[in-house]
Amino acid sequence: MNNNNDTFSFRGRIRSIRHAIDGIIEILKGQHNAWVHFIATACVVITASFFQVSTIEWCILILAIVSVWVAEALNTAFEFLCDVASPDFHPLVKKSKDVAAGAVLLSAIGAVIIGLIIFLPYVI
Repeated sequence: MNNNNDTFSFRGRIRSIRHAIDGIIEILKGQHNAWVHFIATACVVITASFFQVSTIEWCILILAIVSVWVAEALNTAFEFLCDVASPDFHPLVKKSKDVAAGAVLLSAIGAVIIGLIIFLPYVI
């Protein structure tokens, strides 16, 4: 799978983007929590559009959304690697997966707090 050339090529960049898109599709196909993130993302975008939040607020919301998606993507990749490295149950693999899932939860909690800070003044 290593098509690594030392020279830059436009086709190589397109291929890299295609692999990244395949990864995003894999997250959406295989991770139920990704659909929760997707629905939350849609709700935030619709709410922010409705309230016409400021540019700075948009930037902060986008950073919060992206942090959750990145955490979910890294968690998914980590789970795949753990499953290959240790197909049978191992308590340390379980702990590793739990910690990675905890990182997603922490980013999601942070995103909710950011959402509350931004949206509550509009609602009140």
